[in-house]
Amino acid sequence: MRVISGFLKGRNIKGYNIPGTRPTMDRIKESVFATINKKVKDSIVLDLFAGSGSYGIEAISNNSKFVVFNDKNYECVKVIKESLSEFKVLEKALVLNYDYKRCLEYLKEKKYKFDLIFLDPPYKLQILTDILKYIETHDLLNKDGLVIVEFENIKEDIMYQNLVKIKEKKYGYKNIYIYARKE
Repeated sequence: MRVISGFLKGRNIKGYNIPGTRPTMDRIKESVFATINKKVKDSIVLDLFAGSGSYGIEAISNNSKFVVFNDKNYECVKVIKESLSEFKVLEKALVLNYDYKRCLEYLKEKKYKFDLIFLDPPYKLQILTDILKYIETHDLLNKDGLVIVEFENIKEDIMYQNLVKIKEKKYGYKNIYIYARKE
């Protein structure tokens, strides 16, 4: 697993083998970042189920202003901090070790608002609807922000009151949906 673009391009990201994680393939990440490229520079980013930190590190490499990484697995948090330190970008990040509900509460309490939110939860949890509703209800997404969701094949279409799907792509059993706020 590596950084695919930006000033850290080609650097290896640790953590691809942490038990319980499912790293995003480079080709999926490359496609996602090609789609959202114009939104990354100077953005505030949330990588809620960070795992190795691949999405967030890619955002930093492409000049996001700040990234909040969160994972409830302490081994993941440790690896993310090691990577950020090795890449000399620790000042551009906050790394949290909460379950997703506590993380969202913390971000709401601290009045964070994001330009990009990456959601790649463990597939078996089926919690995307709850998370997207929370993001909407507590206004965690900026006006022109995007939510990038990675999930396993499902039969229902995911729709929300104030978020509209602007792009979808299928990669084998994985799906990527990108949502924007309704205008």
